[in-house]
Amino acid sequence: MPLPKAELHLHIEGTLEPELAFALAARNGVTLPYADTEELRKAYLFDDLQSFLDLYYGLMAVLLTEADFEELADAYLARAAQQGVRHAEIFFDPQAHMARGVGIGTVMEGLGRALERSEERHGISTRLIMCFLRDQSAESALETLEAAKPHLDRIVGVGLDSAEVGHPPAKFREVYEAAAVLGLRRVAHAGEEGPPAYITEALDVLGVERIDHGLRCMEDPELVERLVRERIPLTLCPLSNVRLRAIDVLEEHPLARMMDAGLLCTVNSDDPAYFGGYVDDTFHAVREALALDQERLRELARNSFEASFLDGSAEDEALRARYLAEVDAYSFD
Repeated sequence: MPLPKAELHLHIEGTLEPELAFALAARNGVTLPYADTEELRKAYLFDDLQSFLDLYYGLMAVLLTEADFEELADAYLARAAQQGVRHAEIFFDPQAHMARGVGIGTVMEGLGRALERSEERHGISTRLIMCFLRDQSAESALETLEAAKPHLDRIVGVGLDSAEVGHPPAKFREVYEAAAVLGLRRVAHAGEEGPPAYITEALDVLGVERIDHGLRCMEDPELVERLVRERIPLTLCPLSNVRLRAIDVLEEHPLARMMDAGLLCTVNSDDPAYFGGYVDDTFHAVREALALDQERLRELARNSFEASFLDGSAEDEALRARYLAEVDAYSFD
C-alpha cells in the first residue's frame, strides 16, 4: 500500500486518458483527429505549455453529458485510491465547457455524483475547486461565478489556471473579492512560468491561502522568507514542470532545496494523463531523482493534509487527524 497522501493540485480534465477519450468520443458521436489511442498518446508528447493547452482543450470535445463527467471523475478516483490518495481537492474548468455549450449544471451533476460516493467506493474524501481561466476576461470569470451560485454547496473554493504569462493575478481582483464574500476558499496558479511577483500579487491582491506551483519563489529570498513565515502551502507538480520545460530534468528540481528552506511543500500530479504519472508515481520519481529519504517523503505526505481545506468543521479536523495518524504509522518496508 502506498504512503497515504492528499492531492491538492489536480485538474479533473487532465485525467482524461486516451482510452476514455476514444470511448466517450464513440458514445457521443465525436470524431477525434487521431487514428487510435496509440496515435493520441503520442500527441501527449508536447513541447511546451501552449501545445499542451491546445491538446488539452481540444480533447474536452468528448465531454458532453453528466455521465461523461461522472465517468471521468470516477476513473480518476479509482486510480488515486491505488496511489494512496486519501483526500483529493479537485480543480475543474467550467468556462472551457460552457464555451462549448455544456452548461455548468451538467458538469456539476456529473462530477458531484462521482464525488458524493467517493468515500464509500474509493476511501477518498473530496473537495471541488472551481478555476477561472486566466487567459479569458475578468468579466467572464465574474459571469462564471454568478453561474456557479446555485451549486456552491458542492464547491469549496476558487482557483486560477491556464496560460500564466501576461495575465497577472490582479486582473481577477474583483472576482476573488466576490468569492471571498461568498465564503469560498481561494488559491491560484502563480510562479510556474510567471515571475515571483505573481506569487506576491496572488497573496496581496487575491488573498489566496495556497499557491499552486510557486516554483519560481526561489528567485526571491524575501518572498521565500514570507512564505515560510506565513506557512503558505505550495502545491508543486514536479513531473509537470519537466514536461512543460519549466525544469530541464527532474534532478534539477528545487523541491529538496525548498524543503530545506522551510517551505510548506506538497507534491501533486497536476494533469497526470498528460504528464506521465499520477501522484504516487510522482513521489517515486522525486525520491529517485532527488535522493529523498523516507522521512522527507513522510514530511511531504503530512504537509499535504496540513495544507488541505479539511478545516471547516470538527468532522473535518477529526478526518485530518486520522489521515495524519496514518502517515505517522506508515511503514516503508
